[in-house]
Amino acid sequence: MSQFKFEDADVLIDLANQTLTLPKHNKFYVISTGKNGIGEQENTGRTPRGWHRVAKKIGAESPQNAVFIARKPTGEVYSTELAAQYPERDWILSRILWLDGLETGFNKGEGHDTMQRYIYIHGTPDTQPMGVPMSHGCVRMRNEEIIELFDLVAEDALVYLSEQSLT
Repeated sequence: MSQFKFEDADVLIDLANQTLTLPKHNKFYVISTGKNGIGEQENTGRTPRGWHRVAKKIGAESPQNAVFIARKPTGEVYSTELAAQYPERDWILSRILWLDGLETGFNKGEGHDTMQRYIYIHGTPDTQPMGVPMSHGCVRMRNEEIIELFDLVAEDALVYLSEQSLT
């Protein structure tokens, strides 16, 4: 049984409906999660469930569409030309909220640790579809929306990812 209560969540992610809600701010966003489905195991490309916290916020001073590789800004700004030059990249843009699992043996610990799996909430090219699972396990958002979320959510914010519909 979790030590957290549903109403304590700062961020609610509904994996079934591909939505992210900020209950305390009355904000709602359409997102994209793991194309391989839901799950905690490493090297699966799946989006983990359960209780997490925002372990680290990255990119506060970066411009919209700034490109990140390994959580570091490259100095590039995403464009269709850049996308054509690097078609193999999994674009991580604008801001990163790095998630850390809070449930030992489920989303924290050897073989299924959300933070060690580098699971983020991050921006993606605005040409990418939202509302359908398309990521490599992360939670993707529109760039304007991830910047808004980044500004509204504190480090250590409590995040709940549910495979059950929250509506």
